[in-house]
Amino acid sequence: MFLRDGFGRVHDDLRISVTDRCNLRCAYCMPEEPVWLPRASLLRYEEIDRLARIAAGLGVRRLRLTGGEPLVRRDLPDLVCRLASIPGIDDLSLTTNGLLLEGVARELRAAGLGRINVSLDTLDPARFAQMTRRPALARVLAGIAAAAAAGFRPIKVNTVVLRGLNDDEIEPLVARARDEGWELRFIEFMPLENGGTWDRSRVVTGAEIRARIDAVWPVEADRPDDPHAPATRFRFRDGLGTVGFIDSVTAPFCSSCSRLRLTSDGHLRVCLYDDDETDLRTPLRTGASDADLAERIRSALLRKGRGGALDLLEGSRIAPLARTMHQIGG
Repeated sequence: MFLRDGFGRVHDDLRISVTDRCNLRCAYCMPEEPVWLPRASLLRYEEIDRLARIAAGLGVRRLRLTGGEPLVRRDLPDLVCRLASIPGIDDLSLTTNGLLLEGVARELRAAGLGRINVSLDTLDPARFAQMTRRPALARVLAGIAAAAAAGFRPIKVNTVVLRGLNDDEIEPLVARARDEGWELRFIEFMPLENGGTWDRSRVVTGAEIRARIDAVWPVEADRPDDPHAPATRFRFRDGLGTVGFIDSVTAPFCSSCSRLRLTSDGHLRVCLYDDDETDLRTPLRTGASDADLAERIRSALLRKGRGGALDLLEGSRIAPLARTMHQIGG
């Protein structure tokens, strides 16, 4: 069974936000003084588990836990253990800012987590404090080291580059990634309305970044493991690893998108850029059957358009979303 939309795209990737809370305040993701969702509105672990099992029955094969910052949710390894046991799930991963990773990496690995992505936009402590509004770079680096020691391979490090802020760190970040064995992935600054922070002039394109890297460490295109993956991967010609690019502004991947998003308060989003959410929490808590919930998921997907990013970029505008990224899920 496959979850197929009206454009023939198969959706087998579900991103599950476990909380809207975060221990950083990155400006391109959230306001400095966010208003958190009431705790009672967040899905309980048994509810997430049930929806994930229904999704797996519809053909979802990959689950990613996001936030906010997922590691601020208490007892997260318990949820990982639940999800890792779902028949049909081939890949279970986590996106984190790394602040709490050092203390829980081994437990997550033992619970069945397969992969980890860590967000890291700078190696400079002062700049990290400026970008995240928290002086915590050392904790992130310690978390990445702990994940490597726990056996996570490869560790993907996600970097958003903003012109005039951290675009001078492309080469240092690549050098560090090559030394440490990280798979660095550069993400173009996305056109989301987060406090008016997005400006096309601040976008450093993937093509520009690739050219700068290639001038120092020659790269060549690498065959993708997954044709639906948003990142275009290149390998270093000297054999020291790979680097990926998510060109979400200059080359959006809408035509091959395979993602669904479940917000922490139980709403399904079929497109990051579309505020038309489907409430799954209310029927879940008022007696809906698994078949009822599965039908709501299928119906929501059939309403998916050709691609929100394409619509935005062709109109040279941003997405005035009702929720910011920390509320939607990465």
